[in-house]
Amino acid sequence: MSPLEIVAVIISLIGVTLTIKRNMWCWWFNFAAFVLYAYLFYEFKLYGETILQFFFMGVNFYGFYHWLKGKQQDHEIRIEPISSKIVILQMSLAAVGGLIFGLTLKHFTDAAVPMLDSQLAAFSLLATYWTSRKHIATWILWVFVDIIYVGMFIYKDLFLTAGLYAAFVCLAAFGWWQWEQVKKKQAITHFKGV
Repeated sequence: MSPLEIVAVIISLIGVTLTIKRNMWCWWFNFAAFVLYAYLFYEFKLYGETILQFFFMGVNFYGFYHWLKGKQQDHEIRIEPISSKIVILQMSLAAVGGLIFGLTLKHFTDAAVPMLDSQLAAFSLLATYWTSRKHIATWILWVFVDIIYVGMFIYKDLFLTAGLYAAFVCLAAFGWWQWEQVKKKQAITHFKGV
């Protein structure tokens, strides 16, 4: 447990909590967490996670823009639906992308757990994209991905980060519930024509 890991954990918790609250500041805290974790994961030879942090940084700017644009139009961050067909297609693409990335890590790096690392990276990227698009499905995916992350981080002796991801499981479940409540409220408001 290093001071870097402690700071990264605190900033990450703040970022996810603000995301659940649909607060625009979430994007800034999440960006800082991505930078810190990119360095930390590189030190622990979790190259898939390291590269993922850079993708997260890009998607972070996209998410900020998309949320800001939506807020300017609706004066709030609206929850958006996603079809089952799109979910299946995008999850299949993530699995294939994760496989290709994992094989690359396995054959060209000294990655600690290349296949697991790459699949988690691929599905985390998809979940982050869904967050930027304001889909409730993001929280469901995060619950499952974060549970697996806990095991991987315990295996790599990143116990504080494992604890963070255990907290993320709870936060994702709460986010799922909270966004469902907001979605219902928005549907009633829309139905009443307010």
